[in-house]
Amino acid sequence: MIRWILPIILTATAIAAEPNRAANTVVLDESAIKNLKLQTVEVEQTDFEETVFALGRIRVAPGRRAYVSSRVPGRAISVSAHIDTQVKKGEEVVVIESRQPGDPPPSVKLHAPISGYVSEVKVAPGQPVSPDDSLIEILDLSGVHAVAAVPEHLAGRIQIGQEARIRAAGYPEKEFLAKVEHLGTSAEEEAGTIEAAFHLDNPDGLLRPGMRAEFAVILSKREEVMSIPREAVQGDVAQRFVYVRDFELKTAFVKTPVELGAQNDRSVEVVKGLLPGDEVVTRGAYALAFAGKGSVSLKEALDAAHGHPHNEDGSEMTKEQAAAARGSGDAHGHGSNGRWNTLTVFFAGTTGLLMVLLIVAMTRRRQLQGEH
Repeated sequence: MIRWILPIILTATAIAAEPNRAANTVVLDESAIKNLKLQTVEVEQTDFEETVFALGRIRVAPGRRAYVSSRVPGRAISVSAHIDTQVKKGEEVVVIESRQPGDPPPSVKLHAPISGYVSEVKVAPGQPVSPDDSLIEILDLSGVHAVAAVPEHLAGRIQIGQEARIRAAGYPEKEFLAKVEHLGTSAEEEAGTIEAAFHLDNPDGLLRPGMRAEFAVILSKREEVMSIPREAVQGDVAQRFVYVRDFELKTAFVKTPVELGAQNDRSVEVVKGLLPGDEVVTRGAYALAFAGKGSVSLKEALDAAHGHPHNEDGSEMTKEQAAAARGSGDAHGHGSNGRWNTLTVFFAGTTGLLMVLLIVAMTRRRQLQGEH
């Protein structure tokens, strides 16, 4: 009898003692969700890109820098160009009074050789000038170069024509796409890097020379890979986890351990722990890790959602447990608002089950004795 009663008792114990769901679930009310500004994305299988990450700078593109100088010696009598302002090609920027005799001496008007932004003005009215002087510098920023400093050990994987996603520090929400135009002919010895240059159209002049930039050079793609945004992943390297919206309670989020694979600048591959269709928290995931069990208990949320009582661990109450809970509340009305805790319900349930099993066993034994 013990041999077939014991498995039943163990099964009952496993069902009754189910603390993981309650311990790993954060239940919030609507106001808490709004305050945390939680956002979720649905897990799906998509094309996954393998990327190389590098840092770099925005630079003036070759052929887009011009200087204004005078062919004759003299002195400046008018300077109409101002630093950080735009000029058009052919626009007058400086007037030079020649040293040749005359009354008045002849003057020479200097014009902008290209359209662009005035980056330097090295002349002022009354200043003597000579043909060797560079008076004004003009930059055409309608197109710029983004130059990445690729670590030497990764340079062999970079090829001309590969596409990259580029973000400038000044505009972190804006993404620029470009292809590798050329690789450096020599490495930077101290930094241990090789340059990879990209041409970017810049019609609005947002990108300025010297800006820091981040590069994600796309090396390859794999199809049908389950991945999630990187910001969804929490925990340390040994114990990674995400928060998944509960399948029953839309205001509950379950801490779920995951096994990860490759990652790029946007997302990370999920090897184990999630299924397509799961909703993982992206924005606000870090805050959830410090939210404890939330603003509402799992039992209260499930009771309200289903219209019948549950155990503290979120499991369904048996008829005996529900009756016992009602009886306890009517007779005593004290201690946890008349509710039994999980341990009490478990022992009550297993005790009742054992009583039933003993009665069945005794009845069966008497039948067998009567037959003999």
